[in-house]
Amino acid sequence: MISFKAAVLDTCTIARPFSDSLPLKIETIDAAGPNAHEVLVRINAASLCRSDLSVITGVRAWPMPIVPGHEASGIVEEVGDGVMQVSPGDQVVLVYQPSCGVCPCCEEGRTYLCEPGLAANRAGALLSGPPRLSINGETIHHHMGLSAFAEMAIVSEHSLVKVDNDLPPEIAALFGCAVMCGAGSVINTGNIQAGEMVAIVGIGGVGASAILGAQLAGASRIIAVDIDEAKLETAKELGATDTVLGGALAADEILELTGGGVDCALETAGILGAFETAYASAKRGGRVITVGLVNPATPFSLDVAAHVTGAKTIHGSYMGSCNSADDIPKFVELYKAGRFPVEKLITHRMPIGDINIALERMAASKALRQILTP
Repeated sequence: MISFKAAVLDTCTIARPFSDSLPLKIETIDAAGPNAHEVLVRINAASLCRSDLSVITGVRAWPMPIVPGHEASGIVEEVGDGVMQVSPGDQVVLVYQPSCGVCPCCEEGRTYLCEPGLAANRAGALLSGPPRLSINGETIHHHMGLSAFAEMAIVSEHSLVKVDNDLPPEIAALFGCAVMCGAGSVINTGNIQAGEMVAIVGIGGVGASAILGAQLAGASRIIAVDIDEAKLETAKELGATDTVLGGALAADEILELTGGGVDCALETAGILGAFETAYASAKRGGRVITVGLVNPATPFSLDVAAHVTGAKTIHGSYMGSCNSADDIPKFVELYKAGRFPVEKLITHRMPIGDINIALERMAASKALRQILTP
């Protein structure tokens, strides 16, 4: 039996500030060693994403109690029987969508849509089996098959991608979510071509990553949209060519700036208004990519006739349409070549004991990516 510290959520809450209500408690939890096709990872760096906030508030339903955290890197400590992809001592990026390799989506090459992986995640379990965490015999559930806000993690071997050991852990962590969801949505889902114009609505960690991805793709114009003027300044520093203050007139301003709309507009805020701005900002025949997780109860109406005459396409982007085993190494190489400065996404660093402070900072939209260390 292994014991280690982890941030445990017993029940959802919207009581803010989270730095006072303390929804996450640092507890000592237990886990047996890795079973077949499982890996024990010592977490070196984890990062907060707004998807973690939706776990805390209950906007996304998860079985409780649970250890959140789905963006992290670490070192393999131990492997179970049958594990072939990694060995003790390897540095790995944790991947929140495991891929079984044999379901229809995996066989088609769309591992980000793996159905068994999604089912295991929703159950708070692992692709390799039931939950492996507990406190005094009580089951603790896994978040996205990872539960990375902890000193250690038991994960399926299909939830890992090996990376070079000389990659800084805090940089490696970013490739597990922010990079794939942001840059991946631009390059894979949006299929941005050199010279095209792009609008990115919502400049959090994923939106900021999307700006870097648009630069990689060779976009001629990158228009950043947010309701926070400080984030627009950050967007300029990251490479946005234009900024527009979010609101009812944002799309009109983009249409005027571009002479009719952008080739591709991405919504990365998880808010209906951001999606509406993105949709209205795309030119006729343009592409709209929705990345953020809007509250499932949010109503939405579409003028179908206008959609037809506008000939726009709407794509949902899950995990940036990335096949993690292929795309993460590619992104890492671009970072190492100096073409993909993902370190610019990191705004804060702190020990995991300050996780509720970090959670409140994220809820207040005062950070891009915050690195937690055990």
